[in-house]
Amino acid sequence: MLLNKDELKAEHLNGAYSELAELIGVENALKIHKKYRGTSLFFPLEKYSKKFIAAQIVKEYDGHNIRYLATKYGYTEKWIRKIIKENKD
Repeated sequence: MLLNKDELKAEHLNGAYSELAELIGVENALKIHKKYRGTSLFFPLEKYSKKFIAAQIVKEYDGHNIRYLATKYGYTEKWIRKIIKENKD
């Protein structure tokens, strides 16, 4: 390494690593580089898995709030009903 880790700043890093360092710190950006360098990463628009969202919907369902849940989670009322039906247990 050219510089001591303590001397590195975000602007010393290349491209996306510089942006990551600004967001999460230089040390964490270097960890990401070490683990994923040379790999193309894709970040889906959806942060959470459908399984997790389905569990949340079932947990929050009170028998009368399908429209609210559809709006909250960005799904159709039909999909909310389907999830509730499939996960009634």
